[in-house]
Amino acid sequence: MGMRPEHICGVTYHGRHGSIKNAFRYRVDYVLTDLASKVKGPNLFSHNRVNVSAIFDVDHGGLRKEGRGLEWVYEMLSKHGFGQLTEGRILLLAQPRVWGHVFNPVSFWLIYDTTDVLRMVIAEVNNTYGDRHSYMCYHKHLSPILPTDRLKAQKTLHVSPFQPISGEYTFRFDITDEHVGVVIDYRSAESGVYATFHGRRQSMTNRSIVGTAVVRPLGSLRVLALIHWQAMRLWWKGASFRARPVAPESEVSS
Repeated sequence: MGMRPEHICGVTYHGRHGSIKNAFRYRVDYVLTDLASKVKGPNLFSHNRVNVSAIFDVDHGGLRKEGRGLEWVYEMLSKHGFGQLTEGRILLLAQPRVWGHVFNPVSFWLIYDTTDVLRMVIAEVNNTYGDRHSYMCYHKHLSPILPTDRLKAQKTLHVSPFQPISGEYTFRFDITDEHVGVVIDYRSAESGVYATFHGRRQSMTNRSIVGTAVVRPLGSLRVLALIHWQAMRLWWKGASFRARPVAPESEVSS
C-alpha cells in the first residue's frame, strides 16, 4: 500500500560559529515521499513526470544530474554491508522541482527496517558548483535513531567558500508521525555552521501546492538567491574566501 506524499512547510535556520557572526532563517518547502510505490497524491504532483511540483529520480542518488533514485540507495546499502535494510521502507525528504527547477542544499533518505524503525539516514549534500557527496548516518550496530542521538561524520565535500573542508558534522534527526526535525552542527578548528530544519507533516494536496506556488513561486531559485545573498553578506563582513578544491572521488562516506 503506497504512502500519500506529504508536504512539509518548515523553517530553516543557519547560524555561523566563529568570530564573524551571521544568521538567518526562512521558510522552505519539502516533500516526504515513498518512491518505491506509485504516487497516490494530488494531480499537481508527479514522480518522474513534469508537473507544477515533482520529484525526479535523476535529481537524487548518485552524481548530480545523473541520479538513479532508489536504485542507487539499494546499491549503496548492499555495497556497504547493509543489504538487510533494503527490505524496509525508504522515504525521500527533499525539496521538489517547482515549475521544473530544483536545488537541494541537502536532502535525506530515511531508511527504516521491516518493523518501521529508523535505522539509517543518508544525507545527500549538494554545493552550488555542481558537486554532491552523501553521508551515511547510523549507529555502529544499527540501533534505532532517536531524537536525542548525535551521529558524526567527517566533512568531505566543499560546500561554502567561507568554510574549510576539514571538520566534523554532527547530525540529529527527530522524525515522528507529526513532524520532521533535522539539526546539522558543523565544526572546524576556527568556525562552523549550525543549521536546522523543522516542519509539520501534512498530506500534500493540490491546494497546498498552489498555495506554495503563489507564496514562494520561485521555489529553489529563491533558495539559491538567498544562498548567494548570504555569501555576499559574509564577504562584506570580511570572511576569508576559499577556492573550490577538487571534489571527492567517492560518492558516499560511511
